[in-house]
Amino acid sequence: MRRNWRYLAVGAVLLAGANAAPAQADSADPLAGSSGLGDPYYPMDGNGGYHASHYDVTLSYDPPSHHLAASTRIDAVATQALRTFNLDYSGPQISKVTVDNLPAWFDRTDEHELVVTPMIPLLPGLPFTVQVDYAGEVTGTDGEGWVFSPSGGAFVAGEPHSASSWYPINDTPLDKATFTLHATVPQEWEVMSGGDKVSDTVQGANRTVSWELRQPVIGYLTTIAIDKFEFLEQRRANGTQLLSAFAPDALKAKDIESRLPEILDFQLPEILDFQEELYGPYPFDVAGGIFVDTDLNFSLETQSRPIYAPWTDLDTVVHEITHQWWGDSMSVKQWSDVCLNECFASYTADYLWPERKDGKDVDAQYRETVAKYHDDPKFWEIALQNPGKGSEFTSVYYRGPLFLHALRRTMGDDAYFPAVRDFVMGHKYGNASMPEFRQFVQTRTPHDLSGFFTAWLDRTDRPADEFLYPGSLRS
Repeated sequence: MRRNWRYLAVGAVLLAGANAAPAQADSADPLAGSSGLGDPYYPMDGNGGYHASHYDVTLSYDPPSHHLAASTRIDAVATQALRTFNLDYSGPQISKVTVDNLPAWFDRTDEHELVVTPMIPLLPGLPFTVQVDYAGEVTGTDGEGWVFSPSGGAFVAGEPHSASSWYPINDTPLDKATFTLHATVPQEWEVMSGGDKVSDTVQGANRTVSWELRQPVIGYLTTIAIDKFEFLEQRRANGTQLLSAFAPDALKAKDIESRLPEILDFQLPEILDFQEELYGPYPFDVAGGIFVDTDLNFSLETQSRPIYAPWTDLDTVVHEITHQWWGDSMSVKQWSDVCLNECFASYTADYLWPERKDGKDVDAQYRETVAKYHDDPKFWEIALQNPGKGSEFTSVYYRGPLFLHALRRTMGDDAYFPAVRDFVMGHKYGNASMPEFRQFVQTRTPHDLSGFFTAWLDRTDRPADEFLYPGSLRS
């Protein structure tokens, strides 16, 4: 996610139709999957007892009425015997749930818990399929689910919670799955999403578009965008398809009117080449972007095709493309690990691109920033290792790049760049944590980094000068 700092400173129903008995998940019941996975910030996110392998979402959406009618199939494998299990879902009313094509009891509890009780308990190690049918009017938000566009279109965006607003999911970074979307809209509208567009057909008054994400993805990195888009298609030299879409007023946004065509026509392939030099081969089949014209205060790294707000500039594009490695292909284990996402995206966009493409003296940039905030305790008061719930998207943007530049100068370029490349490539399509990053980097340098990491990541005050000005940063 790239924040725009101009806006932001720092009762159940049986499926056959009869009344259902309650189906609450009981944490003391050994046959009940847990209703949350205990993330320190969002303990009710995700669910235990199974792993999802694929989501297949089929929906129709009517822009004038905001009416959604959908059916989602979840392919999963039970990791324990299950009498009951949960999904995360906060969308419109549910009409039916089946498990392995048999009617299931269901209940909706708390903020986003969908409790499902199969007719036949599930056995550990065996695959099963859940189908959930639902329909109703969706509600617009300012960035935690559905967002309405000026044209009357809509898209889904938000971190960490947006997926459960439009399909039921095991909403945790720890349970990645592949994803397919089939979306039907009035024929004059277009549908964008991540991954590969596998079909686009018009029949009568309707258009149906199908998209596939073949590499595993976590919930907030999936999206649907419905608008009267204009498209830009390109191909990299290696054949990777680049497809971007522009909402009606996206190219007219004042801040980017003269820059955006240049960014996409000439620099998007160059940005991908640049990132590959740093972090290894691009991890997905396709690339591009979804450029909206809604007054949104963030852009978001939705997998393979980020969502870009109207204030998007080149720096934002570099930031979100970096996330395709740091955040998308390799995802956090817990939300306290968010520095792995935002510190690297910010450092790449704010330091590495200007240094390598424009010849900027980033050591001087670092010293100027440190001097500016040297005696400002508020600048240093939110730890990078564990920012805290509600603060996870703060210091990682402004302290994160300083931390990585200081780490680079401590290790030296010959050690730093291979280490970060090997770390992110070693966790391709998986998850990683900040403690794992610390341990790994220590194995790649003879310098004892324990004091450095404590000063930069754990403490809530300014690092001592020996850690603040390492290597060439010493005056």
